[in-house]
Amino acid sequence: MSSRDLILGRVRRALADVPEDDTPYEQAVSRDYPRQHGERTVEETVDLLAENLADYRAIVHRCTADALAAVIAGLLAERGARTVLVPPGLDPRWLAAADAELVPDRAEGTAHELDRVDSVVTGCAVAVAETGTVVLDGGPDQGRRRITLVPDHHICVVRVPDQVVASVPQALERLDPVRPLTWISGPSATSDIELERVEGVHGPRTLEVVLVSDQDRTEVTS
Repeated sequence: MSSRDLILGRVRRALADVPEDDTPYEQAVSRDYPRQHGERTVEETVDLLAENLADYRAIVHRCTADALAAVIAGLLAERGARTVLVPPGLDPRWLAAADAELVPDRAEGTAHELDRVDSVVTGCAVAVAETGTVVLDGGPDQGRRRITLVPDHHICVVRVPDQVVASVPQALERLDPVRPLTWISGPSATSDIELERVEGVHGPRTLEVVLVSDQDRTEVTS
């Protein structure tokens, strides 16, 4: 008998005299909480996302779809990135202007190999304005979770307004709970008992978020 069988057996014995709950799961917890806080236009929601991302020390850029490749190339050049990790489903047009070696993600790639890469560029699944959070779900343009945790510089592209929602409940409605979800609010950071902030402990020190749309508006918020 395995340890798993032993533990499950103990749970079953502990619950033997507990009456079954006839309340369906959908009714067991009240879901009447607000789906978002206040009413906003689409533009106001995107502005709130940019503000909260910057508040978490992410570097936020805005551009049109036509300018995206040039913006990403400029960010990589400013960083001095010589190698860029590329998820298998990333749109090749995003990196068409990049003057760096494109490194395809390989399942057999080790953490040491990922650590030698200067930057990684990904898309996202959804972005939450009220919390300044970008969510990755391992989709083709995002790749495996580890490729956004090991390299020190992450550029994440958010399609505006299609991938932007106001609140966490709205984000959960779009996400598949069985996928590997990574919720990112700014660069990796932690604090010790004296509240000394240290960045890059369990993820990239630098997170740059590019909000890309077809509207003629280009600006940078940092």
